Amino acid sequence: MSTEQPFQISIPDAALAALKHKLLEARFPDELDAAGWDYGVPLADMKRLVARWADGYDWRAAEARFNALPNFTRDIAVKDFGTLNIHYIHQRSTRSNAIPLLFVHGWPGNFIEATKILPLLVNAPDNKPSFHVVAIGLPNFGFSEGTRKRGFAGHQYAEVGHKLMLALGYEEYVVQGGDWGHFICSTIAMNYGPQHAKAWHTNFPKAPPPTDPALKENYSQADIARLEYNELWSKHGQGYYLEQATKPQTIGYAFADSPVALLAWIYEMLVGYTDGYEWEDDEVLTWISIYWFSRAGPASSVRIYYEFEHANQVAELPRPTIPLGVSYFPKENVSSPLSWASGIGNVVFQSEHPKGGHFAAYEQPAALVDDLRRMYGRSGPAFGVVPGKTGY
Repeated sequence: MSTEQPFQISIPDAALAALKHKLLEARFPDELDAAGWDYGVPLADMKRLVARWADGYDWRAAEARFNALPNFTRDIAVKDFGTLNIHYIHQRSTRSNAIPLLFVHGWPGNFIEATKILPLLVNAPDNKPSFHVVAIGLPNFGFSEGTRKRGFAGHQYAEVGHKLMLALGYEEYVVQGGDWGHFICSTIAMNYGPQHAKAWHTNFPKAPPPTDPALKENYSQADIARLEYNELWSKHGQGYYLEQATKPQTIGYAFADSPVALLAWIYEMLVGYTDGYEWEDDEVLTWISIYWFSRAGPASSVRIYYEFEHANQVAELPRPTIPLGVSYFPKENVSSPLSWASGIGNVVFQSEHPKGGHFAAYEQPAALVDDLRRMYGRSGPAFGVVPGKTGY
């Protein structure tokens, strides 16, 4: 019996009032002269955003935009973890033989990342493949239920995504993701391919250095730039990772009690991990509001770092054999030369872009969708990979 239910976001007025009260009572730190972004988020940015969040930002308008999409929840049973109620957007193409695609976000992402690519994937021109898109809200994120037991890592997230696709009638499908979505998609590809998962695509090309010396030669300028950017990030940008992967509960107290702390922590990454994307204040506040109003609480999502690291599912990735497509964006903080990609999987498609960063689906939706269309289109290397679902 199906447990699917239509879902509408409806944050109680009392929760909105409580948020406003906290924002109005905010205490800000001092700031050194001419600090810029060197020490973190500038004080002027924070004061402006907090003032807007407290007075002028319209959450109900954002809520209405999201509720115009086909939102659902469904119970998914996870081995050893009981049943979790999962939120997702399920937007079908008018083409009956569209390709079923599961979109998997990461942190600090959420289902919002899929909202710009949804209309492009679902409503393709006649000469391009179309997709039925399922944008999952991962457990512990957004409006999906949180977990109560420790150890919920890659295999469990993959199980949720796979079982959701089966429950929706998609016995065979493809997957796409970045950030933690990359790791989850890789695990889906490994655990459920090729019987169910037929191909996967990533915009987070985290590949191990090859053992073949020949693959470390003749790097392009773009390859060199990616390696240099990775090195820069590893020295100056991954402090949050170490905290969330070791003591997520400690930082969680700040997130659960202070919307200002949550805003500062995530805003730094929204700005720092994009390629000159011009964030509007209300965009930022909508993104942060979803974390603040998270069903499992503002702190729950960061545990994904601890669980993956302690399950050793970051350093040691599986190498699936189903077809893989890789998109490269220059300001992705974890990337690699093109020649390393064979360490991720069975690469059949690669594409380099002149602009874009960590949130490719949100920053560069047309570019990412074009890659998927070329990968799965009539002349693409993964055309017809889902039997009877060519997208045309």
